[in-house]
Amino acid sequence: MVDLHKIALSIQAGKAKETSELITQAVNENYPLEDILKQGLIAGMETVEQRFRRHEICIPEVLVVERALNIGIKILTPYLHANETTGKGTVVIGTVKGDIQDTEKNLISVMMRGLGLRVIDLGAAVTSERFIQAAEQEKAQIIACTAARTTTMPQMKTLVQAVNSAGIRNQVKIMVSGDPVTERYCEVIGADLYAPDVVSAAEIAEAHCTHNTGN
Repeated sequence: MVDLHKIALSIQAGKAKETSELITQAVNENYPLEDILKQGLIAGMETVEQRFRRHEICIPEVLVVERALNIGIKILTPYLHANETTGKGTVVIGTVKGDIQDTEKNLISVMMRGLGLRVIDLGAAVTSERFIQAAEQEKAQIIACTAARTTTMPQMKTLVQAVNSAGIRNQVKIMVSGDPVTERYCEVIGADLYAPDVVSAAEIAEAHCTHNTGN
């Protein structure tokens, strides 16, 4: 049996091939997808982020880690799509306009799918108009937006204002997350849900959608 901790270590080391092999083995051995995500991919990336904040590693090393992480996500994605249900609820997700750093967004997407939510991933640098259009088309319960830089955080406020102007605020809640984003900022801009980390984002979204769909 594969040790899920080894997946985390392989991601920390940026060993893409090893990460791929270990995740494939874990899937074949019928490990729960949520466990592979939490104990493997997310645990590995969280350690890297902590080391980066302590200036123990530099950006080129983080990029190597992200490559291993993205390969792991690519392997899991088909299984996560199969796990999606329409009954639990739908989330539209993307990074805000001007922000192309989508590692956290990608992790949130796969974690939400792991919990059975239907996720419409719009990618990076998404305009408020695109968020709203997708939320209306897909009848989403949540718009989840992330920002990795303080310079792009104001786009979250722009999104809140645009949703208000579109007259759909009673239909969809706005979730904000990202390294520089705080609960206080969420309150100030008038967003509805704040997620301090990847796991919380998925769990908060699942709880909200489940409650509001009556499941």
